[in-house]
Amino acid sequence: MTTNRLAPSPFTLARRRAQRGLSLIGLVLAAAVIVFAALLVMKVVPSALEYNAIRSAITKVATAGGNSIRDDQVAFDRYAAIDDITSIAGKDLIIEKRGDGHTVISFEYEKRIPLFGPASLVIEYRGSAQ
Repeated sequence: MTTNRLAPSPFTLARRRAQRGLSLIGLVLAAAVIVFAALLVMKVVPSALEYNAIRSAITKVATAGGNSIRDDQVAFDRYAAIDDITSIAGKDLIIEKRGDGHTVISFEYEKRIPLFGPASLVIEYRGSAQ
């Protein structure tokens, strides 16, 4: 009984058909998607960090509860200088003094992030603190 060693067995042929790999075009497309996602994340994260800093600052200002609206605006501007907040200023805050002594501070702003060419991403931020 002689076996032809050059002819592949049916098991080997089935195994080759089952194996699928990533083609060069697929690899390039996957890399492009990953690069675009990384670019998007690198541009959005600083804006999100600034939003969190704004929320933290207005929470501190609302908790401290200044005597007047102007005092709260000035206090926010101090926090903004420390945390490098540039998207919003104390004059942009909506400050309400309630009769029970609580202060409600809210804000709303739009951040435009240029991506490439004429395309940009617009994020609307809003929040409040009591």
